[in-house]
Amino acid sequence: MGEEIPLPSGKEFKELAIAYNKVSVRLRYHIDNMEKLIQVRTIELANANEQLKNEINERMQIDETLQKTNEFLDTLIKSSPLAIFSLDIKGTVLSWNEAAKKIFGWQKSEVIGRIVPNFHGTDGYGQRALQGEVFTNIELTPLKKDGLPTDISFSTAPLRDKNGNITGIIAIIADITERKKMEEELLKAQQLESIGVLAGVMAHNFNNVLTSVSGNIQLAKMKIQPETKAFDLLGSAEISLIKAQELSVQLLTFAKGGAPQKKTISISSLIKDSCTMAQQGSKSECEFSIEKDLWQVEADSGQLSLVFSNIVINASQAMPQGGIIRVAANNLIVDAGQDLQLEPGKYVHISVEDQGPGIPENNLSKIFDPYFTTKVESSGLGLAAAYSIIKNHNGHIYAKSLPGEGTVFHIYLPAFGDFIAAEEEAELLTGYGNILVMDDDKMLKIMVEEMLNVLGYESEFANDGDEAVKMYKKALESGKPYDAVMLDLTIPGGMGGKEAVKILLETDPNLKAIVFSGYSDDPVMSNHRKYGFKGMLSKPFNLESLGKALHDVLKN
Repeated sequence: MGEEIPLPSGKEFKELAIAYNKVSVRLRYHIDNMEKLIQVRTIELANANEQLKNEINERMQIDETLQKTNEFLDTLIKSSPLAIFSLDIKGTVLSWNEAAKKIFGWQKSEVIGRIVPNFHGTDGYGQRALQGEVFTNIELTPLKKDGLPTDISFSTAPLRDKNGNITGIIAIIADITERKKMEEELLKAQQLESIGVLAGVMAHNFNNVLTSVSGNIQLAKMKIQPETKAFDLLGSAEISLIKAQELSVQLLTFAKGGAPQKKTISISSLIKDSCTMAQQGSKSECEFSIEKDLWQVEADSGQLSLVFSNIVINASQAMPQGGIIRVAANNLIVDAGQDLQLEPGKYVHISVEDQGPGIPENNLSKIFDPYFTTKVESSGLGLAAAYSIIKNHNGHIYAKSLPGEGTVFHIYLPAFGDFIAAEEEAELLTGYGNILVMDDDKMLKIMVEEMLNVLGYESEFANDGDEAVKMYKKALESGKPYDAVMLDLTIPGGMGGKEAVKILLETDPNLKAIVFSGYSDDPVMSNHRKYGFKGMLSKPFNLESLGKALHDVLKN
């Protein structure tokens, strides 16, 4: 048997019990601390798990948002009307949207992974952008795939890595072709407006002189036998006067403040007569192709005649050795979306084509500018006047030309209804009655007095509106009223016709008034009834037009 372990004595047993209790207490303390620590760690772990779960959810939401954002940006870039593409630092194309294809002509497959096509006309802006230079709305004219130039607005921003180093660029291109066209149209309009006031004053004074000269020539011819030399000389003077009247119309075309004196006219006859007369004396010949039953237009026949004449004269001058000028006219319906700068609707389209050397591309955009000309003996107003006239008729005019292939002018005029027959030739309408005429031009008054006498009328004259009102009131009170009054629209330093007719209408609501003026483009002239006038007469006028104006007013 083994050795027996002696039992501790009472004292020893007590000491062992005390030691055991101490160990138990310490163990319990550590166990309690361990439980608390486990609880804390468990809570911390639960919180960490919850935080991790939130972070995962948040990251998933970020990824989802990022994916949606990328999808949105991708859709935006694809559908954007702006050309958007990116390049790496070497100029290799990384992305190329649909608008870039439309603007420049290159398919995506033709450029991705390749050096950007050589856009001639960018003046090195692309290379400078790759070097870190930022550009905003730089206007350039690069060449497209087909070799033709296009107007663009060029903006860039650099692409950088996390260290800030440039890795490439993103370019945003806007097609500003239409905007440039509109700017050119606006510039032309501003140029026309800038000379408007001066042109109006000049034309008014010029027309006063022309009225006296033309009227006196017509009266003189009536007093001379047709077979005499003097009669022939007066006829030659009338031809020269017609050219002077055309210059007056050109000046008035630029004058500010009114619409053409429109009426429904036979455009077919006007085209033929104007073009035939304009090519006389040249070696060229007009060939006409005019659609039967051409729609009628509401227009100022004098102004349109000037348009056709100027274009045919230019065509003849482009072919000094002679050639064919093809003049065509047809009915046309313009639909929405057609690039004609016209509202949808019915139009009469007129084209005038020559066989000349054509117009250089750098001059083609300037031909309608006032004073632009390549001819030594030219005012540079002919085509500018044509442009302004067509615009004032709510139409459109432009030219197409290639060197060596001639030039074609296209004119579009709004149509009004169906075919209308040509007007009959004017006849001399006589009458009787006492006419009060207000005008400040002494020579013109002498001529008008003689004209009225030839037509069968008596006449009295006032220098301005104040005098005309006094004379009219006095005649009305005496029981011998005037049968009609003719009022000049503008009297420098005095009351003109517009103000005088208001006062006269208050005196006599049955007033029969005719407004006449050298400012034929004034709103009063184009809408005279609105201002109280029964008739209108433009300077210069002749016996026939004066007789008709009085006849039309007095018969009512």
